[in-house]
Amino acid sequence: MQLSAFAAKGRFWRGNLHTHSNLSDGVLDPAEVVRRYRAEGYDFLALTDHFIGQCGYPLVDTRGFRDGGFTTLLGAELHSGAMANGELWHILAVGLPLDFAPSNTPVFHPIEGQETGAELAARAVAAGAFVAIAHPQWSGLTLADARGIAAAHAVEIYNHGCAVGCDRPDGFAIADLLLSEGRRLSMIATDDAHFTEPDHFGGWVMVKASENEPDALLAALKAGEFYSTQGPELRDVQVYPDRVVVEMSACSSMIVQGAGTAAKAVHGHSMTRAQLPLARFKSSDWIRVTVVDAAGKRAWSNPVFRDEWEQ
Repeated sequence: MQLSAFAAKGRFWRGNLHTHSNLSDGVLDPAEVVRRYRAEGYDFLALTDHFIGQCGYPLVDTRGFRDGGFTTLLGAELHSGAMANGELWHILAVGLPLDFAPSNTPVFHPIEGQETGAELAARAVAAGAFVAIAHPQWSGLTLADARGIAAAHAVEIYNHGCAVGCDRPDGFAIADLLLSEGRRLSMIATDDAHFTEPDHFGGWVMVKASENEPDALLAALKAGEFYSTQGPELRDVQVYPDRVVVEMSACSSMIVQGAGTAAKAVHGHSMTRAQLPLARFKSSDWIRVTVVDAAGKRAWSNPVFRDEWEQ
C-alpha cells in the first residue's frame, strides 16, 4: 500500500502550525510574522498565540493576510487544567472558529475549577480544529497525561524552539507508546517560533491537498495526508507485507521504527531510494519511517498500521 500522503490527489504545501506573535509572548507583530514566513517560501501559516486571559485570549484573525499564493489557518495554543507535574496543559489547536469560547485560564498556571486539558482538547475538536499534544518532552508530559487527551489528532514530535532553547525537542517516546497502545495518531514538526532566538524555519509539515486553502489543508491534516521535515523530502512510501520501499531526496540513512525495540536502518551515500524487509516488525502493529540527509536533517512519515498494509 502507498501511504495516503503520497496517494492523495493534489500537491504538497509547506506550512508551520505553531507560531507566536507579540499578541502573546512573541516579539513580532502578526503582519511581520506572516511576512517572514511568506518570504521564506512557506505556503501557509497558523498563528497560534497563547489563549490565556493575561494576553486577552488572542485568537488572531489572519484572514487579511491571505492572497493567491499564501494562506493562513486560524488557531491558538490552548491552556487549561494541570498535568501530573502540576503545570498548565499546552494544546495546539489549528482551524478554530473566531468565536471559540475561552477557557477559564487567566494566567500561566492552573487554577481551581477550570476545564481539564482533555475537556479543552475535546471542545476544540468539536469546534472543527486539528488538535495536537504540544512539545511533550519540554512539558514533562507523562504517558498517563497523554493517554487522557483522547481527542487529539496528533503529537508534536519535533519542536524547533524547544530544540534551540532547551534541547528538549521531541515527542517520539510518548507518540510511540500511544501507537503501541492502539491510538491512531499522526505526527507534526513545528517551529513554535517566538523570534526571541533562532527558533524559526527549522521544522514544518508538507501537506498534500488539491488547493492551498484552509478547508482543504485542514481536511488533509485530519486525514494524516502529510509528512514532517527539517528539510529532506519524502517522495513516496510504499508498505508491502514483506518490505518498505521509500523514495526521497538524497539521504544517507533510512530508518523504520515500530513497537518496542523494533527498528532497522539502511545507510549509504546520496540515496534516493531504499527498502527494508519487515521481518523485524512481525510483532508490531505499526511502523513509521525516518530519513536522514548528510547534514543530519530528518524527515518523518506518519505511522502506518498493519491492518492497512496487509489488507
